[in-house]
Amino acid sequence: MNTADTTVADPRELFRRHPRNPILTSADFPRMVNATFNPGAIEHDDETLLLVRVEQRTGLSYLAVATSADGRSGWRLDRDRVMQPALDSDDECWGIEDPRITRLDGEYLITYTGFSRSGPLVCLASTTDFHTFERRGVMMAPEDKDAALFPTRFDGRYAMIHRPSPAMAELGCHIWLSWSPDLRHWGDSQVLLPARQGGWWDARKVGLGPPPLATPEGWLICYHGVRTTASGSIYRLGLALLDLDDPRVLVCRGDEWVFGPYAPYERNGDVPDVVFPCGWILHDDGDTLDLYYGAADSVTCLATASLTELLDHLRTHPGPIGGRTARERRPTPPRTGSIRPPAPRERP
Repeated sequence: MNTADTTVADPRELFRRHPRNPILTSADFPRMVNATFNPGAIEHDDETLLLVRVEQRTGLSYLAVATSADGRSGWRLDRDRVMQPALDSDDECWGIEDPRITRLDGEYLITYTGFSRSGPLVCLASTTDFHTFERRGVMMAPEDKDAALFPTRFDGRYAMIHRPSPAMAELGCHIWLSWSPDLRHWGDSQVLLPARQGGWWDARKVGLGPPPLATPEGWLICYHGVRTTASGSIYRLGLALLDLDDPRVLVCRGDEWVFGPYAPYERNGDVPDVVFPCGWILHDDGDTLDLYYGAADSVTCLATASLTELLDHLRTHPGPIGGRTARERRPTPPRTGSIRPPAPRERP
């Protein structure tokens, strides 16, 4: 049962929490479950549709559909609209997690994490109605997660952002970009957004949040950064922009985190001090942006921002990207025989 959030955050925050957070909890499910969090989000049939991760009391997770007419209240759960893990497969034997939804070529492509015997890996499924789901197989081998597809193709190629984890953790966990002609064979991979080092809020470990969002200034990226402290880890959110014609180019990266755990339901739960979004929806006004996120790996929440304010913040809070500025970091031309780089396309 939802309860009103009486927490008063700093009014200068870019993302404003919904006053009725959390919008979904385990109590909303007819069968007893442990938690519901980290939802993918999309508009479908004139409704807001969330594909939420539901962790059962077994410890394994499945994905469930929740719909709302206004994206804020009156959420409906249909027990027949679920995607269960393939427990008899090596890829999903310990559950499925953290979906991102991209609409492309008339269908919805769902990237999600399969919890395999060898660790987390990136899987793909597709649907047209969120009643039936077609599994399309593993896209990235372990350990890899936090993946989402771009909602367009570049010169015929699909592009995917993802986050592999090296065996040597001290090297850092960075966000990568990879390309495919067919959603099965992936390559031309490169580090897109490296984790910073030292005292930064996003040092050592970063990962993608929702799928990239096309704006007139570039692809807006919302990502999480993990700050390790003496009392544990803190998951906060930051922003970056990629070139709209060539997403291999990092145009701008903010220096500050813009949303972090503050409310009690974000600071207390199965995994304290976590805000973790997997979906966002831009309203028809072109400015109101709803961010759907998991809080403390326990409940599903909503925060709203102005796209104009987010882009203004990036312009006024640019952070260091590396040894060269973003505009100087043009990738080198591909070698002979490789797939051609993305062709320019019309800006929205």
